[in-house]
Amino acid sequence: MGRACGLAALGLALLAVSPAASASDSQAAPTPDLVLASAQKARRAPAKAEQDTRRYAGQAAAQALAAEIAQRRGWEQDWVEHWIGQAQQLPSVMRLIAPAQPGMAKNWAAYRARFVEPVRIEAGLRFWQAQRETLARAEASYGVPAWLIVGIIGVETLYGRHTGNYRVLDALATLSLDFPDSHPRAAERQAYFRGELETLLQLSREQGVSPDAWRGSYAGAMGLPQFMPSSWTRYAVDFDGDGRIDLRNSAADAIGSVANYMQQHGWQSGMPTHYPVRLEASGTDLATLLAPDIKPSFDAARFQALGAKLAPPASEHAGPLALVELRNGDPLQGGSPPSHVAGTENFYVVTRYNWSSYYALAVIELGQAVQAALDGPSATR
Repeated sequence: MGRACGLAALGLALLAVSPAASASDSQAAPTPDLVLASAQKARRAPAKAEQDTRRYAGQAAAQALAAEIAQRRGWEQDWVEHWIGQAQQLPSVMRLIAPAQPGMAKNWAAYRARFVEPVRIEAGLRFWQAQRETLARAEASYGVPAWLIVGIIGVETLYGRHTGNYRVLDALATLSLDFPDSHPRAAERQAYFRGELETLLQLSREQGVSPDAWRGSYAGAMGLPQFMPSSWTRYAVDFDGDGRIDLRNSAADAIGSVANYMQQHGWQSGMPTHYPVRLEASGTDLATLLAPDIKPSFDAARFQALGAKLAPPASEHAGPLALVELRNGDPLQGGSPPSHVAGTENFYVVTRYNWSSYYALAVIELGQAVQAALDGPSATR
């Protein structure tokens, strides 16, 4: 989802909510593990006219929000009120933002198969070959490996093929003014999207773009890297040197911006993202290992003492580690046992783009698969 993004804020939402993310600063508001696939499906399909849409013009809540934004920013209230009033409520956005239904088991194998597959790898190979010099320059400038940048853009938008057809003004106004009350974090998420709507108006003024011209995901993530408006203003860079930042049409700007996003969130050059791990058949203290979630919290010695065994070089890793668990469906309904990896601080950094360990590992494995194809004997150079 960008959650930059993003796909990133949704819970993507909020598997996308791409930058973003999500959101934290992450692009999108981050995205719930199970929602990314449906979020990207929604991005791919052109937004169809919705029968129940209505404009926000004249609504008291919209006018109050416009007055608040105008006062805080020192903008003309009529201008803000006009554009928020032009936004349409999108029922489909309200449905897509809803949390996954209870009982839907996460499945890493199925999730991985959506992104680490021949079509996406081939598209990534062509993207890398076309952008070889730009990717090398980004890696040299920011210390972020080209394969990771390629993996992120590939998962987010299939290298620009699916950047979203929702009017971002409509999507963000809907999530700012009609965020579903049934969502467990409704107040927090609504406040987040109000900030993103305000930033979209700021971006429009700065770039001389009409606020209704932006297109993106149902959560408001835009461009090749699916940056949310706030990630665009914080982390996007003019990497092609043409004097403007264009994440919608400039692959170079997207590449440099993803690299800058990762660097700003703490990427450490040369550190692996994760290592294989073997759990002891008995004696593994899963409760303790999983308590910090994916936040690296254990040194290698403590990690192994709790029953998560590592082989060199993982056993000699100097920084903290986290046990990352990825479920493979419900074992009681034909699913397989969970998969596990030992995540480093760099793995955690990838989850700042989208708050999902499933997303992070898919990005990593896609990027590495594309690099393997590039380096392979059959690759066209």
